[in-house]
Amino acid sequence: MIRLSKVKTDPVENLKRHAEAIGEAVKQAIKPDRVTVEYPRERRKYPECFRGFIVFDKEKCISCFRCAQICPANAIQMEYFDKAYPSIDYAKCIFCHFCVDSCPTGALNTSKVHDVAFKSMDEMRLSAKQITKVPEIVREEKQTVEYYVDRNVWKLVRKKELDRLEVPPKPVKVKERRAACTEPESCLGCRLCASVCPQNAIKVEKCEISIGEEVTGTGCVLQIQTDLCTGCGLCVRQCPMQILTLEEVGE
Repeated sequence: MIRLSKVKTDPVENLKRHAEAIGEAVKQAIKPDRVTVEYPRERRKYPECFRGFIVFDKEKCISCFRCAQICPANAIQMEYFDKAYPSIDYAKCIFCHFCVDSCPTGALNTSKVHDVAFKSMDEMRLSAKQITKVPEIVREEKQTVEYYVDRNVWKLVRKKELDRLEVPPKPVKVKERRAACTEPESCLGCRLCASVCPQNAIKVEKCEISIGEEVTGTGCVLQIQTDLCTGCGLCVRQCPMQILTLEEVGE
């Protein structure tokens, strides 16, 4: 067994090191030069593109189902009351914000809220009515801090303020579109377009096909009520013959 001898220390050197440590602590308390955020008394400033809690504006929603179809975690399900709206299960959501980026009308928007507390797993599934507003916020921080380099004096500056957690929605240029059939004679009469239309704007009716006065068979007539159509494009994606398209209003 190897016995180690006790290391002898210099009391003067120890006192000097303690004084340096205390001096550094006092310096950082008075004029800090370190990138330190004293959470939860203060919080780092988040950018406007921060991927946080999702806010929904039902007035802009056209029930296109894109958010539900593009979600890689299957966290968004459409639910119906006056029309189809998205609901979000935050137990599955990975905050990729594919739904926000793919929304053609800007009905889904981000916020800077990320630390939402739920009592149970069931409460983490929020309906469309629940996500229309930012949740009740209890803010512990007194300020938000942001560090940046002042290039005039090449010094690290600590900016203090209290920013808003709501992010103003980005202006989205919405093109008004309506569904149209380019080749009605090729319609199979499968009624898939009518079955997926959330606005009941599509009807498929049977008709008789005649040559002269002789009835040779039956066919289908596709009718699209443009006043009900919102241009969601579900019928276009569902049509097996690819004879449906979206046309801009006015063209």
